[in-house]
Amino acid sequence: MTMNDLLSNVLSHISNEDSMGRTFINVRYNSKLIRNVLLILQDNKYIGSFKEIDDNRGGRLKINLLGKINKCGAIKPRFNVKVEDYEKFEKRFLPAYGFGLLIVSTNKGVMTQEEAKKKGIGGKLLAFVY
Repeated sequence: MTMNDLLSNVLSHISNEDSMGRTFINVRYNSKLIRNVLLILQDNKYIGSFKEIDDNRGGRLKINLLGKINKCGAIKPRFNVKVEDYEKFEKRFLPAYGFGLLIVSTNKGVMTQEEAKKKGIGGKLLAFVY
């Protein structure tokens, strides 16, 4: 079985397991993009620690959930966004001003919309979390 959007699968898995009250989950998908998104979630206190487990098949991730995620998911299609358009997408994907994050892939790496606004760079929308 092939998976087309691994990031979407991981985020929906995190959202589902977090809503059920689980504290640890194992995710069988692992990539640099997924790890970067998880680092952002960890820095913003949505998830706890996570570690990579080598299973000789690409690796797994063990993620510690804190129970602080109301909803998270991938944004599809991955919209191109300019600096002046962040507010439009915040209104579209987040429930209230200053509540939640948009995760953006830029030419300077994966970051939140707030960091991208401060640096004055656009990118592609990857995910939202609140």
